[in-house]
Amino acid sequence: MKAIWYEKQGDASEVLIFGEMDKPVPQNDEVLVKVSFSGLNPSDTKRRSGFRGQKQAFPKIIPHSDGSGIIEAVGSNVNKNRVGERVWLYSAQWQRPFGTAADFVCVPSSLAIALADTTSLEIGATIGIPALTAYAGLFKYSNLNGATILITGGGGSVGNCAIQMAKYAGAHVISSVSGPEKMTAALNAGADNVLRYDTPHFVEDVLDITAGRKLDLIFDVAFGHNIEANLNIIKEHGILSTYASDNKSIAEIPFQKFLQMNLSIYSVFMYLLEDKMMQDAVQFITNWQTDLGIKPFIAKQYHLSETALAHQDLESGAIIGNIIIECQD
Repeated sequence: MKAIWYEKQGDASEVLIFGEMDKPVPQNDEVLVKVSFSGLNPSDTKRRSGFRGQKQAFPKIIPHSDGSGIIEAVGSNVNKNRVGERVWLYSAQWQRPFGTAADFVCVPSSLAIALADTTSLEIGATIGIPALTAYAGLFKYSNLNGATILITGGGGSVGNCAIQMAKYAGAHVISSVSGPEKMTAALNAGADNVLRYDTPHFVEDVLDITAGRKLDLIFDVAFGHNIEANLNIIKEHGILSTYASDNKSIAEIPFQKFLQMNLSIYSVFMYLLEDKMMQDAVQFITNWQTDLGIKPFIAKQYHLSETALAHQDLESGAIIGNIIIECQD
């Protein structure tokens, strides 16, 4: 089969190899998926580059955890009726060497989730990490029906997905972004209000929208950078959930203020979600696809042979939307 792999960490153009590998065979409890599209996420490029000291876990790695495709074969203990099923994949390369950047991938059957008939394989490849992260950050401690929330980074893959999910759940959604194109993306996702986070009057703008009422929940992509502003717009007993703090990895927390407001901080690392949370997330995503449909947020599509370029484009920060890679000729 055709595949992309790397044997050492480094720049995409230097370490990613496109070539032939043996087609995998499904083992007990696994399915063999003919991959239609591989979804590219920042965690994939960070793992490949060794971001913040991440070590290479296996001698040879086929990257990417998300994807979509059709089940071609099953191992023992898997219902043979799954053959031919259209599926979306998540965590394909988490604690395993071979992910979705290939013609075929074997994963545990539980990581191959049936796609709704109304969801394309292209969109299916974008569900995994963004949707599961968004679900955990929004719903672990919150019933969003009637809530007013802020989703920062609404022009990013996770933020865009979170906007759609929160609106489906009945929330009033304010989103913050860094530029006009991302503002358009957040509005297209369904945000009720979109603000530039870099204006000096951001806090006042939020409170103007809410008529002075503070927020029930903030789902944040830049925890360390946004602490001060967030403390001025979140209510007592509010929830601050976060999944990233790349620009300020060591955050200074004004503990006394957090304590006196009785705030909850919840961090989301999607790969380590509890089994019950993951099951609830998958069910929510299935219902969301069926009831409303996932709005496409695909910025660019590449061929498998162009995976190095896709990595470079994602790392450049210039792409607004999801990147998918077509794995079949």
